[in-house]
Amino acid sequence: MFRPLELFVGLRYTRAKRRNHFISFISLVSMLGIALGVAALITVISVMNGFELELRTRILGMVAHATVSGAGEGLADWQGAVAQAERMPRVVGAAPYIEREGMLQGARVSGAILRGVLPKLEPRVSEVGAKMVEGSLASLEPGAFHVVLGRELAFSLGVGMGDSVTVYAPMMRSTPAGALPVMRRFVVTGIFEVGMQDYDRGYALLHIEDAARLLRMGDEVTGVRLKLDDLFQAWNVARDLAEKLGGYYRVRDWTREHANFFRAIQTEKVVMFVILSLIVAVAAFNLVSTLVMLVTDKQSDIAILRTLGMKPRTVMGIFMVQGTIVGVVGIALGTLGGVLLAQNVSTVMHAIEGAMGFQLMPSDIYYISDLPSDLRWHDVGRISGLAFLFAAIATIYPAWRAARTQPAEALRHE
Repeated sequence: MFRPLELFVGLRYTRAKRRNHFISFISLVSMLGIALGVAALITVISVMNGFELELRTRILGMVAHATVSGAGEGLADWQGAVAQAERMPRVVGAAPYIEREGMLQGARVSGAILRGVLPKLEPRVSEVGAKMVEGSLASLEPGAFHVVLGRELAFSLGVGMGDSVTVYAPMMRSTPAGALPVMRRFVVTGIFEVGMQDYDRGYALLHIEDAARLLRMGDEVTGVRLKLDDLFQAWNVARDLAEKLGGYYRVRDWTREHANFFRAIQTEKVVMFVILSLIVAVAAFNLVSTLVMLVTDKQSDIAILRTLGMKPRTVMGIFMVQGTIVGVVGIALGTLGGVLLAQNVSTVMHAIEGAMGFQLMPSDIYYISDLPSDLRWHDVGRISGLAFLFAAIATIYPAWRAARTQPAEALRHE
């Protein structure tokens, strides 16, 4: 005889045509419920991963993976710091920067972060040069007093290419007429758009020498920005660089610069995972009603098997096998559907937009107008494993009830 016996009888019950079609219908509903729950969970988690990746990419387009800056004062020997950083194994690029808050005045007035950069080195640590919509980063020449603005900032100031803006530094200078703010007129020679409101609205880029002259920093800079081949090693690499430079330095990485933002995204992912897991659990526990009705339908069969000497744990195994098979089929269908949907979610979204005749996420309102998806196989495995666990647990009570069947009671009316 086919061994193990539980698997043989369980598979036979699964293949056999049931007299009660309602039980078959409930089994099908349970299977489809598990499939839909698994597919929805895989798709939603993949889309949330995609949004996280998209936002992280846009943020890191302006924010370096790590920064090493002077503690309370500027960094004087930035050339040596850059050279030391570029000799480190994981560092892809390094560039100096100056950063202070300031105020800009065009047709209107707005506050912004003034960032002094070196155009030749800046592309090593950020993607702002590739995000120019007008002009170029190379237009920032020393002594020319040119400025590159974020697109939203330029709109707020009411200026465009070739217009002049007055930049006010956060300091005062003494004159015969009294204390006056430090200011300088700059010409707009470029406009960038990275797709993040904080940067498109809040940053103005200057040549590092012009920024040092405006802010009275001499030959010092704020610090050095680093780009790495593995962004998750940013903190360790920046700390090692600070130790090699000697002295006291402030070390920060991209996770600390935006800790609350990424923590909020992670919390949303966890909450969404828990909610959708509960939906999968509800679908899986529909197996309970299916198996309870099946046990009731198979009372006489169970009684005969018990009379022939089958042990209660074998009877229990039979119905656990059958319920698990229904769950596994539902999980397989849901996993396949979820993977296909996650890989083609943008296509599906465009098809829905075409059918409905309007955009779900218009580009003039949202920075991200598509549904990005990042399918991660470890998430697929975790979701499938969790659904299988729910399905297996759901079979325990009906199988235990089947094992408690008394042959004499079941066969009394046969």
